[in-house]
Amino acid sequence: MELNDAVGQALRNARLRKGFTQEDFGSISSRTYISSLERGMKAVTVNKLTSIAEMIGVHPLSILAESFLLQSGGNLDELLARVRGEILDKG
Repeated sequence: MELNDAVGQALRNARLRKGFTQEDFGSISSRTYISSLERGMKAVTVNKLTSIAEMIGVHPLSILAESFLLQSGGNLDELLARVRGEILDKG
């Protein structure tokens, strides 16, 4: 799965889990743009991802983590342990 497709699927999953429709994002984006993101047709910027995540009520990292899991078929615990280690690594 391509990364844009995975990000789009993760955005859609988060939106549906929280009970939002694409139309609910009218204050920050058009329904067409949200649809394009969810179908992997457009790449989301960090700023737009943050706005969408805030509106849904999730951390942007949750959407990114799910994206990488969808893309790789990996394990959530392993991904979180890796990220934690990399953040805390003092070099």
